[in-house]
Amino acid sequence: MITGNKGEWSEIYALFKLLGDKQLFLGNKDIEKLEGLVYPIIKILRTENNGNFEYSIQDEIILISGNEEVLKIPISEFKDKALFLLNTIKKNNERTFSVPEIEEFMQSINCISLKASSSAKTDITIVVHDQRTNQQPTLGFSIKSQLGSPSTLLNAGKTTNFIFNIVGINLTKNEIKGINSISSRSKIMDRIVQIQNKGGKFEFVKTERKIFSNNLVLIDSLLPEILSQIVLDFYSSEFSHLTDLVKETAKKNPLNFDIENEHKFYEYKIKRFLTDVALGMMPSQVWTGQYDATGGYLIIKDNGDVLCYHIYNKNEFEDYLLNNTKLETASSSRHEFGEIYEENGELFFKMNLQIRFIK
Repeated sequence: MITGNKGEWSEIYALFKLLGDKQLFLGNKDIEKLEGLVYPIIKILRTENNGNFEYSIQDEIILISGNEEVLKIPISEFKDKALFLLNTIKKNNERTFSVPEIEEFMQSINCISLKASSSAKTDITIVVHDQRTNQQPTLGFSIKSQLGSPSTLLNAGKTTNFIFNIVGINLTKNEIKGINSISSRSKIMDRIVQIQNKGGKFEFVKTERKIFSNNLVLIDSLLPEILSQIVLDFYSSEFSHLTDLVKETAKKNPLNFDIENEHKFYEYKIKRFLTDVALGMMPSQVWTGQYDATGGYLIIKDNGDVLCYHIYNKNEFEDYLLNNTKLETASSSRHEFGEIYEENGELFFKMNLQIRFIK
């Protein structure tokens, strides 16, 4: 029996839904369909443990294994199965569950596992017809489902800690102890506010790990400074959505860019950062700038629509990432941040970066 969580079943839903729709809809920054822009689907490629399969769309779906036609299945069957699976996923409250009716159909079309082969970073690969260029690009996607809980874009770790020097005040051992023992729900923010109220300022020193810093510098040499400002603002203001935090940083213009002609320095650089994170940059590994096999996201909306964002349509992809993410506070004990500590007679404080999708 095949069991999986909502996210895993969503991958099968996406396969059925796209084969039933026979076309790929592009999304905008608000996760709505971009009017008038669709890609007819030529075929969908899937890697299973027992081989590679092509679902070729003609009048009906033709399953090809190797170079041989294996099956012909009416499009309507994929539409019906997609709808049934969508309702099952939405109704189910179990952490993992099975869907016997769908499993039987999956077996019949050589779809024997929920997730694409783990060696492939791509959840689904689609060959489309692009009417604008008259080309047939092969696009790889990672699937993000809104049917389950929102996923993280950048996971927290000690790797994503930013180290700040506390300047402008001297604190006694007791004061430090008092601030560090604040244990309210928003304890990190409350500790920072307390330090600021006493006249302390936070000056960014470096990220805790060199690899993360160098990854950021590779994307843009000023990214460590820009992100440190965004992280500081997140922990010391009411803002958490990235759009708001980027606007605030742009207003303050901490890097003194020439904004006389309203260049969007901060927004542009953060979009570059988000795109690289979405397509493969991990804080703990050396980033070469090479996007992995995906290149894009398929978003499964709560109403069952499937929208595509791809580096192939760079502007929509970047707008989507910026408009649909927020910062959040991870576990400060696990990642060791949020307390004043002393080194060589100076005071320091670590803040952590974690980014999650809003929906």
